[in-house]
Order: sequence, then structure tokens, then C-alpha cells
Amino acid sequence: MTIKLICIDMDGTLLVDTQKVSEENKKAIKEAINKGVHVAITTGRLYGCAKLYSDSIGLKTPIIASNGAFIGDVNGDTIFENPLSQDNIRDFLRITSKYDLFSYLTTNSNILSFKEVPEDHMYKVLNKSLKKDDQIIFHTLDNINSVYDFHDENILKGVCVEKSDFCKLNKAKEELKSCSSDLEIVSSWNNNFEVMKKGSSKGEAVKQLSKFLNINKEEVMCIGDSENDLSMIQYAGIGVAMGNASDEVKSKAQYVTDTNVNSGVAKAIQKFVLNN
Repeated sequence: MTIKLICIDMDGTLLVDTQKVSEENKKAIKEAINKGVHVAITTGRLYGCAKLYSDSIGLKTPIIASNGAFIGDVNGDTIFENPLSQDNIRDFLRITSKYDLFSYLTTNSNILSFKEVPEDHMYKVLNKSLKKDDQIIFHTLDNINSVYDFHDENILKGVCVEKSDFCKLNKAKEELKSCSSDLEIVSSWNNNFEVMKKGSSKGEAVKQLSKFLNINKEEVMCIGDSENDLSMIQYAGIGVAMGNASDEVKSKAQYVTDTNVNSGVAKAIQKFVLNN
């Protein structure tokens, strides 16, 4: 069946590193769009960040952000939103604090934390190259009540990061899974886990977007590399794993393309959409 929608993860998939899209990927995406195919960025990143890349490539299809907790069109209008509740936030902060892990909460354009976010954080590095109006805004809060009082945008995701003690990170992840049945918990890197409200996943968001665009699942191709991409790869008519993907993702995919540094996205598009 003809592919009508391509959903593409960013980190480890579309991007060569944390910031750049290869010219080969851009070219293949443009050719797919010229054939009438919808192309959607589908990422764990904040909507505000994802939109910068979507705009730079010239995409017009709505963006799936925050691991599926938000779908917004290119004008910023909301198509779907599933924010965390106060109880979700309380559970997440309690357990990450118990294990003395660095964590933060995100909205569409803000990061909220109780400790200063390191200067080498991806969004702080990215901010240095952005105009002020496009930058992610960081807020260091005094106490948990100031999280609940933060009303500029809904809180969509919690992120926990640990760069060395992965055992401690995994214990916190498993404990949070066992104490809360109201959360989706996945990892986008081996040094983190991310929490969203139940019902928020890339797979569910791709399903929602497909309905919005009146496209059957058999006409959808999803491309990714990490645990948080599994749900959409399993949902799609054609699920593609990157060459640098985890073994679990590769085992669930129908096809394994080249790595992100070798423009594996372009090669998958050429094979299944452009028939090159």
C-alpha cells in the first residue's frame, strides 16, 4: 500500500547529532512531500524545539511532541494534549528525589527544575544559536507548590537523568512503574527515563494524527531508534528501525535502515516512498 504519512523521531534518527539534519535527509523528505506525502516530526522534545526543525525543513504536517503528550499544528494550535496531573507530578518528584536523581518537568516551551540545569544540557546548548523568542525558557523553582502554580502552559512530561549510576536510574524507573498505573514511562536515551500521562505515547499520537489526516495505519511509516519509538514502530504499516537503534527496537521493526550519521531516514524514504 502507498505510504501517505511518515512519522520521524529526531534524536538518533533524523538528526546527525543533537542539532543537525543531513542534506540527504532534507532532500528525501522534500521529494516525499512533493509526492503528496505528509511528513511529521515525532519526538520526545518540547513542541517549541520540534517546531524549529519542522519549519526549517518546510514541513506543514502537525508535530507530535513530548512523546505523544502533545500534537500541535504548525501555527501552534492544539490538536491533542494530555498533561500530567498533580498526583502524577508528585509521584515523579517524590521517587526521583528519593534516589537523589536530577529531574525536571517540561511544558511546550519551558523547563521547570529545583536545581540549575547544567550548561551542557541539549536545550541550553541549542539556545545559544537561537533568537531570544525561539529559546527554551528555564525556571529554577523553590518548592513543589510553585510547580502547581505554574500556569503558563500545561506540564506534559517529567524527565529524569543520571549519567553514571544506571542501576539507581533503573531502580527509580521500576519503582515509579510499580507505584503508579496512571503513567507512561519510557527512555529516549540509556541515561534517562521520561514520564507522561497514561495514554500519551508516540504510537497513540500517530494513531490520533492518522485519524486527523484520514489516513489508514497501513499507509503510515514510522522511523525511530529508542524505547520511546517502539509504540509507533509497532503501530505503523511499515515500522523502520535505525541502524543505530537498540536491539529491542530492531527486533520489533519490519525493516532496519542505515544509521543516523549515514542518513538512514533518507534511505528508508527512498526505499518505501520514492522507490529509488
